[in-house]
Order: sequence, then structure tokens, then C-alpha cells
Amino acid sequence: MAKIVYIGADHAGFKLKEKIKSYLKKLGYTVLDQGNLVYQKDDDFTDFAYKVSKAVVKSKNKGILICGTGQGMCVAANKVKGTRAYYAYDKNTAEHAKKHGDANIICFPGYLKEKVAQNIVKTWLNSKFSKKKKYIRRIKKLKKIEKGNLK
Repeated sequence: MAKIVYIGADHAGFKLKEKIKSYLKKLGYTVLDQGNLVYQKDDDFTDFAYKVSKAVVKSKNKGILICGTGQGMCVAANKVKGTRAYYAYDKNTAEHAKKHGDANIICFPGYLKEKVAQNIVKTWLNSKFSKKKKYIRRIKKLKKIEKGNLK
């Protein structure tokens, strides 16, 4: 199976996105950039969160989103059914996102140092979902919330 990662960023994450794209390629990933493809100071994070989320859900691959704080991307991404986007700001939160939440998208701020962002990406990509009953149960509940019927 090909190692594919969708990536997207607004103006506040654009510079770091370009660096992370290069890093992912060095790790052997095919990177599919969902934008913005050029720096545009007035773009909206929502556009790129939507594009990445739709692509990730449809393809069952992984995604990375970067904006000013990472939080806007995370909120927007999680509006798309099937997305489990988690916010990460260090290796611990990146590992937790995958092990406990089986995150298919990771979001982080554009102000991070390149090495910190690389560590987040590498840790998340190399972590595995733990498959403990409690985590499976929680993901099932998230799917029920998406359908509007958590009881």
C-alpha cells in the first residue's frame, strides 16, 4: 500500500507546510497538497481543512493541517463525517492522538519550529492505534455522534 499523506495550510501555516512536505518526501511518502498552493495572506483555513478532510475520508489515507494555532483547522476538519482530527503540539500529544483516538488527521500551529513539527509528524505516523476496548468504544461513540444518535 502506498504511503500517502494529504496536506493543507492557510497563510499562517504555508511556510511550515512547505518544509513538512519536503520532510515527508524524504521519509518516502507521496504528498498530495490540497492547498493553499501559493502564499495568499487573505485565504481561509476552512477551505483547506475541508479539502484535506474529504480526501482523507474518501481515500482512507492520512492528513496534516497547519494554520496559525492549529485549532481552527482541527475544528473545521472535524465537521466532515469520518474525520478524527487531533491537535498536537509535541511528540506526546501526537502519539496520544494515534494510540487513543486513531487520528486520521493531525493539526498543529504554523509557528512551531521545523524540528518540533517534524517530530510530531514522525511520531504520529509511526504510532499505532492501541485497539484497547475503551478506545474502540469511544470511537464508536464518536461515529454515533456523527449520526446524531448518541444515547
